[in-house]
Amino acid sequence: MDDFERKRTTTASFGDIADAYLDSDVHQSGADLELLVSWCSDASRALDIACGAGHTAGALAERVKTVIAADATPAMVETATAAFDLPGTVADAERLPFADDSFDAVTCRIAAHHFPAPQAFLDETARVLTPGGVLAFEDNVAPADDELADFYNRFERLRDSTHGESYTVEQWLDWFRDAGFTIDESVTMRKELDYESWVERTNPAAEKRERLNELVRRPAAETVYNVTLEVGTVRGFSNEKLLVRARR
Repeated sequence: MDDFERKRTTTASFGDIADAYLDSDVHQSGADLELLVSWCSDASRALDIACGAGHTAGALAERVKTVIAADATPAMVETATAAFDLPGTVADAERLPFADDSFDAVTCRIAAHHFPAPQAFLDETARVLTPGGVLAFEDNVAPADDELADFYNRFERLRDSTHGESYTVEQWLDWFRDAGFTIDESVTMRKELDYESWVERTNPAAEKRERLNELVRRPAAETVYNVTLEVGTVRGFSNEKLLVRARR
């Protein structure tokens, strides 16, 4: 599947589940969201790329005068703008429809693993930021071990066919530098998830659910997701995220 087809499939898929993301505990709150927003508190005009249901844009709007919610999926933009009373636009993260130096802050939270060309996303973000502008970034990251990273991405794609790839911390930091960013701060944190809700959000077919339930009990899942079981039921489940504050 080429990049265009991947983007079209992703857009269609997310259009069907916008409401589920609006209600998602993972997306609507957390220390990760608070940190990203704090990094942008001095901004006057911000762009939230791949805004999803709008939680990050909504939180930004409490501190930043002008916030635009952008997403490639029209239903997500509609959901975000309605839920948080924000201006929004349909936009490809890798081809942003904004002039150079348009924003002094950009956020992108838990979305880049869907982008076919993450380096293009970083180049475009650098272009639309003013000199000295801040990119507050967060995404799920893969383990440094190649076999565990392969397991992680296969597991994620089984649940969500729009998952492209999660990369390692070092790969992301290298890409930031290649795009001309100065990294002010980078942290990793684990976020606890409710396993059943996490699976349900993308509504996978029955056979995929069965396969996920088999894989989540493997030793690799225990290592990658900190899985804990109680009488055969998943009780603990989390993933690792990288948060970066970078300056153009």
